[in-house]
Amino acid sequence: MKGIVSLVTGRVGPSGFGSASTAEQVTEGIDASNLTVIITGGASGIGFETARVLALRKAHVIIAVRNMVSAKEARQLILEENQSARVDILKLDLCSVNSVRSFVDNFIALDLPLNILINNAGVMFCPFSLTEDGIEMQFATNHLGHFHLTNLLLDKMKQTAKVTGIEGRIINLSSIAHNFTYRKGIRFDKINDRKGYTNKRAYGQSKLANILHTNELSRILQEEGVNITANSVHPGVIMTPLMRHSSYLMYCLKIFTFYIWKNVPQGAATTCYVALHPSVKGVTGKYFVDCNEFKPSSFASSPQLGKKLWDFSNKLITSISKS
Repeated sequence: MKGIVSLVTGRVGPSGFGSASTAEQVTEGIDASNLTVIITGGASGIGFETARVLALRKAHVIIAVRNMVSAKEARQLILEENQSARVDILKLDLCSVNSVRSFVDNFIALDLPLNILINNAGVMFCPFSLTEDGIEMQFATNHLGHFHLTNLLLDKMKQTAKVTGIEGRIINLSSIAHNFTYRKGIRFDKINDRKGYTNKRAYGQSKLANILHTNELSRILQEEGVNITANSVHPGVIMTPLMRHSSYLMYCLKIFTFYIWKNVPQGAATTCYVALHPSVKGVTGKYFVDCNEFKPSSFASSPQLGKKLWDFSNKLITSISKS
């Protein structure tokens, strides 16, 4: 109830920011000129706004997307506003293990540092389908692709943090929808089964996986003693191209719940806050809503479920790579 009141009123939390805060406001005065950032899905919606604001704060932004035409247009828009912006684009299809591996190889070849990884891209409420690797689309795109990407980039992030002394940060975009998942949280034995599939619960499952991945990754990084944090965020309820599979439903819903919807600059705020704000230094394994820490569901808070998902995801990647 407290979270709903804050959302409706825009009341700020302990961070000094709230649901009405924008990405520019939460990063005002921050100089990110010594940071390199990868953001997946940075060509549209809140991903684009995140990329734009990080570039505005002088970070070197790498936009990783499947649609290179959209990426070029996004880069041009950022440069038109900010001629000194450092923005590059690289192709990445999170549905494909081979594409993820190729992206990482291409990024490593640039010989750049990597301070921040923002796993932002996603699909929402898709009809049932399998990727080229034989994995259910929402689980593959929203979780497994980002899981694989993060693991392949970890050595680069560890090296950067060690050489520069600057804390690395990994941000996974989850959603309040993680509360609306299958009965046991993750359908480990039926991930790719059409039977029992519902597009809403499959989306919730993938968003639950984002938080579980974050928390287990945070635990591992802390155990290793490396200077990298991992946190998850709920950006808010925003009308973006992500909702193309249920646009009519969402527009109808918006008519009756207009007071809880954010605009895109507000939707990108929590991601930008967790990525850049100095008050988040050293904070790891947390879930943020409206730029403030928030308690996720009991499933999302389960270390056992997080460890099980980690092992399950690694086995899936291994089996795909061998096939």
